[in-house]
Amino acid sequence: MTLRIDISGLPSERLRFAASPLAELTAMLHVLAEPGHHPQRAGWAADVRAGLRPELAERLREAEFLWRSSQADFLIPARPRPTLAEELDDVDRIDDARYVTAALVTTCGGAPARLASPSPLTDARVRERALHLARARGPRQEAFAERLLADPAAVRARVRHTLEQCAGAFFDAAWSEIAARLAADLRLKHDLLKRQGIGAALASVSAAVTLSPDGDCIVVDKLQDKATSARGTGVTFIPSAFGRPHLVAVHAPGWQPVVQYPVPEPSPSEPEPVSLETVTLRLEALAHPVRLRLLRTLARGPHTTRELAHTWELSPPEVSRHLAVLRRSGLLTARRQGRYVRYALNLPDLTALGPDLLAAVLR
Repeated sequence: MTLRIDISGLPSERLRFAASPLAELTAMLHVLAEPGHHPQRAGWAADVRAGLRPELAERLREAEFLWRSSQADFLIPARPRPTLAEELDDVDRIDDARYVTAALVTTCGGAPARLASPSPLTDARVRERALHLARARGPRQEAFAERLLADPAAVRARVRHTLEQCAGAFFDAAWSEIAARLAADLRLKHDLLKRQGIGAALASVSAAVTLSPDGDCIVVDKLQDKATSARGTGVTFIPSAFGRPHLVAVHAPGWQPVVQYPVPEPSPSEPEPVSLETVTLRLEALAHPVRLRLLRTLARGPHTTRELAHTWELSPPEVSRHLAVLRRSGLLTARRQGRYVRYALNLPDLTALGPDLLAAVLR
């Protein structure tokens, strides 16, 4: 499952790497709304929540659907600016129909195409569908959707004012601490892009972002099969210090493709994320009762195929087939000793399956 971004014929200079104050503020707001996704930021989130004025805390709860489960597309700019104020000015220039649709997709969970054409601002049927979806998600979502559809200008002004209040409350201090890290990452990306090309630059973004063999597509390992095009617009990559473990991708029709990626932590390096394909292979390998029995035996120590067949009263060819599945998933290692091949449990990768599964889902 992947997001494929068509870049066929796209000049390398249309692949942009730039920091965005608004996108980073959005990442911070997501941390505050979903602290369980970001245990490494638990202390920061607790300190910020404790210091928020009650009015601002309520405003954030009121609009959290714009960044909680997914981020509204207008909060991840395709053309980042140096300051938060400039980026908010750009958001103000978005027409009501696009703004409302992007907000409703995150609030209601509806597919963009089902809410965008015709606009819920002008079509009663689409409007009722949006309200139905919001109603199913709870009274706060329903109230927000009703206000947005009734008076989009007032809601937009209130959301902007809320984001501006966040600047003084916590964003400015955090941004000043991470700006140097983001700038260093951008220098690396620009150097790789210039000297080694798109493939090298993408490889440094994340193991979950690759260039297709023909060079015509950027492939992002996500939990959906989607496709979009960057021809005529370009692709923007935005580094984030607060975004880990998420890899956020803007790909809805009418929006330029944008990928917000986590920069490496300054602390001891973390392993590269395992692909969703690998996680799926491992789950499928573990789903068979015979393979689970073989793994329980191998947990006691290395065994040959015949030893395993004897233990479980199976034929050697049947055991070999199951071992092949486990090896393809990376859960077993094989070592030849003379005429025998002994199989052993790959305990580190089996142990990591829980965190790897969580990381693949959250990405």
